[in-house]
Amino acid sequence: MKVLKFGGTSVGTPQRIREVAQLVTKGQEQKIIVLSAMSGTTNTLVEIAEYLYKKNPEGANTLINRLEATYQKHVEALYQTQEWKTRTLQFMHEEFAYLRSFTKVHVTSFEEKVILAQGEIISTNMMTNLLLEMNVKAILLNALDIVRTDKNAEPDFNYIKTRITSVLKDNPDYTLYITQGFICRNAYGEIDNLLRGGSDYTACLLGAALQAEEIQIWTDIDGMHNNDPRIVDHTEPVRQLHFEEAAELAYFGAKILHPTCIQPAKFAGVPVRLLNTMDPTAPGTIINNHFEHGKIKAVAAKDNITCIQIQSSRMLLAYGFLRKVFELFEVHKTSIDMICTSEVGVSVTIDNANRLPDIVDELKKYGTVNVEKDMAIVCVVGDLSSDNVGFETMACKALSQIPVRMISYGGSSHNISFLVKAEDKRRTMQALSDTLFPRTNP
Repeated sequence: MKVLKFGGTSVGTPQRIREVAQLVTKGQEQKIIVLSAMSGTTNTLVEIAEYLYKKNPEGANTLINRLEATYQKHVEALYQTQEWKTRTLQFMHEEFAYLRSFTKVHVTSFEEKVILAQGEIISTNMMTNLLLEMNVKAILLNALDIVRTDKNAEPDFNYIKTRITSVLKDNPDYTLYITQGFICRNAYGEIDNLLRGGSDYTACLLGAALQAEEIQIWTDIDGMHNNDPRIVDHTEPVRQLHFEEAAELAYFGAKILHPTCIQPAKFAGVPVRLLNTMDPTAPGTIINNHFEHGKIKAVAAKDNITCIQIQSSRMLLAYGFLRKVFELFEVHKTSIDMICTSEVGVSVTIDNANRLPDIVDELKKYGTVNVEKDMAIVCVVGDLSSDNVGFETMACKALSQIPVRMISYGGSSHNISFLVKAEDKRRTMQALSDTLFPRTNP
């Protein structure tokens, strides 16, 4: 069995929904199909919830009406028979009546999560009805009955494994099993979610629980590229990545993959393939436990970085100084991306500046504090172990004309990171591409 996940752009229009339906019905093997909400829907639902938070039911109703009209047009365009148009329109009528019911109650974070869940509920019902119209043996599985988080808001993997195994055992005669990404229940039985990008997470959790043959993440780009194609010229897809390399790239800005989603697949040893719904025949990128020695795979960048430098010749060599610095960031629930130390100072970077004033205020107890904003981390990912000689020199030489604020190397055998000003990010990424991935046929 394979698990296939399709994101919002992949099911963003009736035409694309039909294309996905044609794609998943190829072959006779059983598949689990995980769907996101249609592109734009979740953002609209967030805006509806915001109006309700602000006690503006008129504003919420306006958006609900607009969204319903959009979906009515989608239904008319999607189905060929009046029977399935009528069935789906009836579902839509009930669904949007349910959304309007929230305009008459006090909305909290609990109701907001219920509202946000409706996007995936709508898209999976539409897809299942289309497959049934096509006489495909398909069944809709409710993710709220399968995916649950524990009291730490982490996926309850044993529960998920038990539930999906049981559901498939009770429904053995179907070819396609459709379910929602992103949404789940929490440890208290309330409707919750796996945060943005959580549909990838859902697919990997289900694939790992079932020891699937493969997990496929279908998006609108041909796999993961060796640099950001939006800002760098002449990028190429990377055909294979180790799980650790993919995790580094996702964390440092490769938007195609959610940073945490591949962990369940990694631990279960289930390969993840990144594919393109706009070009289904393209090979994409396979992520597995195979490591290619002596090869640099890709460059990625992380924006909105703040650098904090603490200088203190009095405190730095004192026992426990670094522990105090790290504990301060922990207290303020702010993670550190990079760290460099010297005899008289320590520099760290963060990507969440919400608690920056409090952090700086407390750090001043230990030394002089300097803050630099509008920075970016650019990382090179691949075989950067000590045995692979020369790539560090090549990377540094590529940046000979770019002011680099910090370099982090050695914390991982897969990554060397450079901190630069945001205005220098594009130049940095292009220079690394030109040096590390020279074009054979310019």
